[in-house]
Amino acid sequence: MKQNEFKRRRKLLMQQVGKGNIALIASASSRTRNRDVEYPFRQDSDFYYLTGFNEADSLAVFIPGREQGEYILFCREFDEQKALWEGAHAGLEGATKHYEADDSFPIDDLSDILPGMLENKAKVFYPMGRDSDLDHQLLEWINNIRKQSRNGISAPGELVSLEHVLHEMRLIKSPAELKLMRRAAEVSAKAHARAMQCCKPGMYEYQVEAEIVHEFMREGLRAVAYPSIVAGGQNACVLHYTENKDKLRKDDLLLIDAGVECDHYAADITRTFPVSGKFSEAQKALYQLVLDAQYAAIEQVRPGLPWNKAHDASVQVLTKGLVKLGLLKGRVPKLIKDEKYKQFYMHRIGHWLGMDVHDVGDYKVNDQWRVLEPGMVLTVEPGLYIPAECETVDEKWRGIGIRIEDDVLVTRDGHEILTGGVPKSIEDIELLMRESHAA
Repeated sequence: MKQNEFKRRRKLLMQQVGKGNIALIASASSRTRNRDVEYPFRQDSDFYYLTGFNEADSLAVFIPGREQGEYILFCREFDEQKALWEGAHAGLEGATKHYEADDSFPIDDLSDILPGMLENKAKVFYPMGRDSDLDHQLLEWINNIRKQSRNGISAPGELVSLEHVLHEMRLIKSPAELKLMRRAAEVSAKAHARAMQCCKPGMYEYQVEAEIVHEFMREGLRAVAYPSIVAGGQNACVLHYTENKDKLRKDDLLLIDAGVECDHYAADITRTFPVSGKFSEAQKALYQLVLDAQYAAIEQVRPGLPWNKAHDASVQVLTKGLVKLGLLKGRVPKLIKDEKYKQFYMHRIGHWLGMDVHDVGDYKVNDQWRVLEPGMVLTVEPGLYIPAECETVDEKWRGIGIRIEDDVLVTRDGHEILTGGVPKSIEDIELLMRESHAA
């Protein structure tokens, strides 16, 4: 992503922070895996959103109206030995030259320099409660400034949550963001299609997962957006199953929930398909019901409609279908009112999507469901999960778990399905698997 995009975001943030105030946000920290081995580093989403700076041990400071420059970056100084062992890093010069900070200082000098920047500021915007060390340091700095009141120096009198401002910005995706999300969706769709093509009875869940990750990396994207769910048979009834260790049986369905990141932006796709390549009659009936619920929900993704409309549409279709198939008994309105459907459909229709797979942004505003606006991206993912031990339903339904999930962009006149590149109709899934197995 070009630096102009980050610069635009910083400008918008500082307009909302306002002159006379200051905002600061810390990077993610490196995490030790064992001894001298670290986990792969993944930058804090909020920090990256504003800076594009992908190093640990950093702090970004924003001071609207500061004559010497409004954007200051504290980071590690360039270290030749570190560069030799771990690779290039920006250093102070790179922070200004390549990442367009107005000024840069060593992170080791933070306690000497930042307190002076806090002086005579009315408010401090920062992510409260997210970094205990920063919380403690900030309060200590402010208390020390208060001791200088006789010298005419005032301390900030108000601490404000930076997330309230920042997450509203992140909720509406720019064209540059959508370009990355479309790429993540495209590659994720290819990976799901590959899984359908390679899947055969007798394979293990982890072998299918390996095919998915192979496709991600073959396309140049190395970071999964979240731990992949590859759940055969009744494992699919565990909503966040990630063990991915069992052998796939001929008569089972396979539920795969997997997506990749493209420059910190996530895709999130779920598909469910028969291990053998052909749905049984019971599987077909439940699958088509979930698919119909997804179609109905996606139709409610339009600007001006409240967030919950899509969920309500899915509940209506699923409950009516469960009654028709005999899994629920009673009148549909009463069953919905009493939430009887929740024994088989216990989650909501989806979530915001962006830099985080469960992305930021409020779902309600002033106790009212948020109205959808162009530029928002959300998942639509109804499901049905019939536990193997559920004795209230016919045996043919037991142990079946189905979820179908797509990433949907709210547009000016409706919606766009970003993840349409992977089959989801019964006919298309069976055709793809039949052709690949015959090849």
